[in-house]
Amino acid sequence: MLTFLIHRIWQSLVLLLLVSIIGFAILNLAPGGPLSQFALTPGMTREALDRIAHQMGLDRPLPVQYLEWAWRLLQGDWGKSYRDQRPVLDIISGHLFATLLLMVSSTVISILVGTWLGIKGATKRYTLFDYTATVGAMVALSIPTFWFGLVAIYVFALRLKWLPAGNMYTIGDQSFYDYAIHLIMPSLVLALVNIAVWSRYMRTATLDVINQDFVRTARAKGLTPRRVLMKHVVGNALLPMITLAGLQLPTILGGALVTETVFTWPGMGRLFLDSLGYHDYPVVMGLLMFSAILVLLGSLLADLLVALVDPRIRLG
Repeated sequence: MLTFLIHRIWQSLVLLLLVSIIGFAILNLAPGGPLSQFALTPGMTREALDRIAHQMGLDRPLPVQYLEWAWRLLQGDWGKSYRDQRPVLDIISGHLFATLLLMVSSTVISILVGTWLGIKGATKRYTLFDYTATVGAMVALSIPTFWFGLVAIYVFALRLKWLPAGNMYTIGDQSFYDYAIHLIMPSLVLALVNIAVWSRYMRTATLDVINQDFVRTARAKGLTPRRVLMKHVVGNALLPMITLAGLQLPTILGGALVTETVFTWPGMGRLFLDSLGYHDYPVVMGLLMFSAILVLLGSLLADLLVALVDPRIRLG
């Protein structure tokens, strides 16, 4: 188990290094570069830009800039924002709770609903319910997330006036109930695509387990269909779903970026787009690295859970 853990941590560190190199190179080679924000300042001259570039170390070769940035990163210095000179870690931590709240709530919804739909579709195969769930999943996967968000705002906020159209809370309220009603639409919209993916995988996994010999043996012993399903089928079908939960993290983070923008949710996704618009590259790189760390930790945790449940994984 220790060898498996060391191997996975080593793989994660290599991937994190590659992400940092590629992300740093793309941002610094983009049109305008890190100095583009300062170039928009009224009265800015070429000499002043060169002086700023020298002070920030941007006139050095790109590999040297990367090594200096990476060394500071390892020491806990993620840089300062170009906009207000605040530490990048402080800015990210101020938006972290909102994103985690949205991600956790949408993940719980997608797992619970998607698992139920998948198991129900497998046990009621080729029925109206199964066909309806399949068509619904294809529709959810085909239509962009922002479209669902805009439709939800129009129907439930503007027409029915059941839910608020956006933001995380009402200014001056900030009670638990206020947070909850603001969370309903963003979490459901973000969970919609993941429900479709989870239900399809769960249906396939359940059908694979149902056809196994040990399930037929359990039925031959006279166990009720419900007991066979809950004791023998669901537990084994959920095993590959643990890995899927880890692999879904990038999708959830990408969907959170769109969802937070549509619902003006003050999370890391919205911060990422705002920072790109202001060419605030230290914050963009900080968010990129923070997101990569979250994804790798989620994938590592999923692999460890699978290895603990199934010894064949860690012995393979």
